[in-house]
Amino acid sequence: MHVRELPWIAPVIAMRRLARRPHLTFLDSAASHELLGRYSYLTCDPFGTYIVADGRASWNGQVLDDAPWEVLRTLLARYPQEHRPDLPPFQGGAAGFFGYDLNRTLERLPVPAASGHRLPQSILHFYDLVVSYDHREKRCWIASTGWPEEDPARRAARARHRADEFAALLANSNSPRTNAYGAVGPWQSNFSRLGYIAAVQRVIDLILAGDIFQANIAQRFSARLPTSFDPVAFYCQLRSLNPAPFAALLRYGNLTIASSSPERFLRLDGRRVETRPIKGTIARSTDPMDDQRCAQLLITSDKDRAENIMIVDLLRSDLSRVCTPHSVDVPALCNLETYASVHHLVSVVTGELAADQDAITLLRACFPGGSITGAPKVRSMEIIAEIEQVAREVYCGAIGFIAFSGHMDTNIAIRTVTIDDGMAVFHAGGGITAMSDPAAEYEETLVKTQRMFDAFCANSPGDS
Repeated sequence: MHVRELPWIAPVIAMRRLARRPHLTFLDSAASHELLGRYSYLTCDPFGTYIVADGRASWNGQVLDDAPWEVLRTLLARYPQEHRPDLPPFQGGAAGFFGYDLNRTLERLPVPAASGHRLPQSILHFYDLVVSYDHREKRCWIASTGWPEEDPARRAARARHRADEFAALLANSNSPRTNAYGAVGPWQSNFSRLGYIAAVQRVIDLILAGDIFQANIAQRFSARLPTSFDPVAFYCQLRSLNPAPFAALLRYGNLTIASSSPERFLRLDGRRVETRPIKGTIARSTDPMDDQRCAQLLITSDKDRAENIMIVDLLRSDLSRVCTPHSVDVPALCNLETYASVHHLVSVVTGELAADQDAITLLRACFPGGSITGAPKVRSMEIIAEIEQVAREVYCGAIGFIAFSGHMDTNIAIRTVTIDDGMAVFHAGGGITAMSDPAAEYEETLVKTQRMFDAFCANSPGDS
């Protein structure tokens, strides 16, 4: 692997300089945080593309007959790469999204009545070169693997050539300018206010009947975009208004995915596994004393703590399927984390991945994340499909990378917008328990989406 350190420039500036390159992936730690968001990654021009659609995998356009998860494992194994511990963990590999609807490759689940954008269930591009950023040290590197060349000499030459190419692109300050855009809307939801309240009440009734303990129910917002809409400018506005440690921008031709997620799904660092479920949300106040009161209300909320602890138990069970016995631990339970517009309760669950397991088996054991499904997970997913009536697609799936070295880091794709075919779509939901208040749950969805609407320069349906 060829490694080259570059002069530091802000990752978002570097992203703008590469914004028109094919299949841009920007894994963006936009929020400064003591423990999270140390690294950002930028890459484009992949040498291969893995897609799952209707449960079938393809590689560079060729449909393969094997199971999609096994196809991904086989493809990653073609490009072995020794890990450099002195660099940020993503040093070449697959990056993109695992859509929520991949759940149907793991379980027999009903198909939602409406299909949304009709996106593939997953798109992962294979990148031979990654530009990585260490925010704490203010250092930046190019890591160039030389794949897919197999001959060692040609591979080394390709690695150097690609590093030269990217260094020149990043040094070019005449990057394309992003354009301003007007207000977007009107926005439509798949639920009216009363319809969402009724859906929440239905979940509560199922809980009281002993069917489930918790389910996450979301509403889907959509709007037509003006022809002048610039997705890159929108993402820059979103990350400014709602900085998040697990943000991302994916630019795949006409498809753009813009995420400002605060939630880590799974990180695999060597054999060490970490997941950070978020359950429990309250809006922040502009008044410091009132904001402190809001935070205290969340910390002492029996409903929100119960919601969080249920999902922690689910994730402990998921991780125990692939981790060494007695290694799964909960070093943080219902801790307060504060973001631009909300306070959250966040727990941390860790484990040691068993020697005969890898990133793919870890993903399969835990996908989709328990914090955005419910408990028990399979029955909750059945209820979600029946009530929401529309495919979640990217929402509540995961965005991130699996490195050729086996390291992995992914978010839960919440606070995430899909822009395709002149339409913008995003969802917002919450965990419903027996203690939920249906009207308050509806209002919570609007609290979670307010910065999204602000980035679109639009009012939410609840404001009109």
